[in-house]
Amino acid sequence: MSSGELGESKTYVHGYGEREAQRLMDQAGSVRDLIHHDTAFPPDSRILEVACGVGAQTVEIAQQLSDCRFVSFDKIPHSVGLAKVRVRAAGLQRVHLLTADLFEAPFKPESFDVLFVSYLLEHLPDPLAALTSLKALLRPGGDLLVVEGDHGSCYFHPDTLEAIRAWKCLIEVQAGLGCDSEIGRRLYPLLQSAGFEDVRVSPRMVYADQSRPHVQNQFVLQTIVPMVEGVRTEVLAKGLMSPAEWEKGVADLQKTGLSSKGTFCYTFFKASATKRS
Repeated sequence: MSSGELGESKTYVHGYGEREAQRLMDQAGSVRDLIHHDTAFPPDSRILEVACGVGAQTVEIAQQLSDCRFVSFDKIPHSVGLAKVRVRAAGLQRVHLLTADLFEAPFKPESFDVLFVSYLLEHLPDPLAALTSLKALLRPGGDLLVVEGDHGSCYFHPDTLEAIRAWKCLIEVQAGLGCDSEIGRRLYPLLQSAGFEDVRVSPRMVYADQSRPHVQNQFVLQTIVPMVEGVRTEVLAKGLMSPAEWEKGVADLQKTGLSSKGTFCYTFFKASATKRS
């Protein structure tokens, strides 16, 4: 089955515009240490990064694992082009980027030591099929690293009815496409179902208040709020909120990153597993 049959690109609710590309870079930078402070693989490990997008995660993890070899791919040519520009600007010599389809990846079976999947599974109607297909590319004894968010883990203050509703609309829009933005909590059973062993899941919570202005700005204002704003058209078209309710909800979410009394929490889930056979 091809990714086109799964509607992979059509289910990416955030779109492929310039603002979304910048949002991904802001997110990667804001949570790099939280997510990857303990990411490590042996030197010269051959790492396959799946659905690399604009290279936001590519640059962050390849800089940290500079003694490993990376092959990063995405099915959107424009995104791969942007990733190449960022990889070159970062001076990363051991990263090879290409355009390829997730379910028709041009790689030999069992040719990678590590599979790296981040912020992808939530956008796929059948994440189990994706993991099963990718598993064939991993050598026996190889490692899988998955990072996903969980929109249901979010809570904030002040939590007005409109702000809560706007956030839940983000979840509903993705669910309407057959995708699961709360997939973080399902990583353990999902990886087990795909036949991986030694599955380990580590929750990573982002917390922001005025004592952490960098997190408030880069994560809440530059990552979270634009992510919610990105589904405005769908929300209004479906009648999930009125225009006035929506604008107030987004404005109230912004206050959690601007107000001296605002706070924001969100949990990512980092999972690792092994292919035994």
